Amino acid sequence: MRKILLRGAGLVGAMALLPAVTAGLAQTETDTYRQLDQFMAVMERIKADYVDKVDDKTLIKGAIDGMLASLDPHSSYLDERDFKNMQTTTEGNYGGLGLTVQMDEGAVKVVAASEDTPAFRAGIKPGDYLTNIDGKLIYGDSLEDSVEKMRGTPGTQIRLTIVRPGRDKPFDVTLTREVIEIKLVKWEVKNNVGVININGFSKPTGPGVQKAISDIEAKTAGHVLGYVIDLRNNPGGLLDQAIEVSDIFLDHGEIVSQRGREKTDIQRYFAERMVRGDLAKGRPIVVLVDAGSASAAEIVAAALQDQRRAIVLGERSFGKGSVQTVLPLSDETALRLTTARYYTPSGRSVQEGGVEPDILVPQLSDSDYKARPRLREADLRRHLLNQAKVDNSVLETDTNPDPRFAATPDSLKKAGVTDFQMDYAVKTVARLGMPAAQTATAAPVPARAGKRR
Repeated sequence: MRKILLRGAGLVGAMALLPAVTAGLAQTETDTYRQLDQFMAVMERIKADYVDKVDDKTLIKGAIDGMLASLDPHSSYLDERDFKNMQTTTEGNYGGLGLTVQMDEGAVKVVAASEDTPAFRAGIKPGDYLTNIDGKLIYGDSLEDSVEKMRGTPGTQIRLTIVRPGRDKPFDVTLTREVIEIKLVKWEVKNNVGVININGFSKPTGPGVQKAISDIEAKTAGHVLGYVIDLRNNPGGLLDQAIEVSDIFLDHGEIVSQRGREKTDIQRYFAERMVRGDLAKGRPIVVLVDAGSASAAEIVAAALQDQRRAIVLGERSFGKGSVQTVLPLSDETALRLTTARYYTPSGRSVQEGGVEPDILVPQLSDSDYKARPRLREADLRRHLLNQAKVDNSVLETDTNPDPRFAATPDSLKKAGVTDFQMDYAVKTVARLGMPAAQTATAAPVPARAGKRR
């Protein structure tokens, strides 16, 4: 009897609330229509009184771009041109300079220059600002327009004006456009250590890593000591490729989870989804990251770190912990919309804070290293906040001098070291992969060279 009464009281109470709820919804709809009327009034006023004639298509696209720009740095509208460019880039080859750029306060800022491209060979660095193209100021232009100007017929030249923090004056760089066929996966063997350099996560990446392991095994006759996975200046790419690459080195466990707006909207991805077993056969792995390692690259680094499969070495990564979904609007247009955050196997988010290396190693062989700022997700306007509210922004190198990092670019060059981080990583893997009889006399792997404040 009590249950019936409680249900009846609840029903009566809910019915009593219906008028208030209905009134609230009606008020919300009224406010929305009023704002849409305001939008149309502004549009009509621009068409009637603006100093130059403006067509509806331009105004509507501008309104859509502004709407999405108010959300976060990674949501955007893809018109016919942008949608086609995105599809071409995802396939792993396109025409241009090989730059990954991001809009920052109206300026075009370099995130990374892909290896073996005109931009990389010209010495363009992450954190550089592009201010002019062929002498024409691009400040205030849309990112899509600036990217379109950098692309062009292979063999034609382009002049970029660059502002590099730490330098007194801007400087010009002249490059020749090429058909950019990014070698997503490259490999080599150094001192019996397999080095796999992953430059992006497009469709060929997973198969490319599997082939690299097979080729390294063949070259070393199966006696490889371990692997260095180089993810530095890797801007990311496709989620499924990040999962496949992680799966290559794991034989069990979670790789990543993505969580949407609702608490129940969780999707988890596990090892053995695409690849059976650890193709590296349990050998030691070091993952190299830096401030240019973003998105899919961070998923791989964090998965191998959390599953205790690899040591992460280098510098704190970019900190992009969000997932973008391409939602087609028509056959030629789409929305790139942030639809979820992703979390590492231990349940941490890399958003804002990035992946903290187990061993913090600066790039001492780069003479511009100290002067060059590190652009990260937390530096972008309207970036998503880390919902865990963990302050990773204070993860810095120890201020106390470290004798391991006392070398200078000149002294390293004399010693034949052109990439200090890579040299450090290879030596670390070699120590870990030595036979037991040799490791007894080898120097131990050092503890983390940084600290939390």
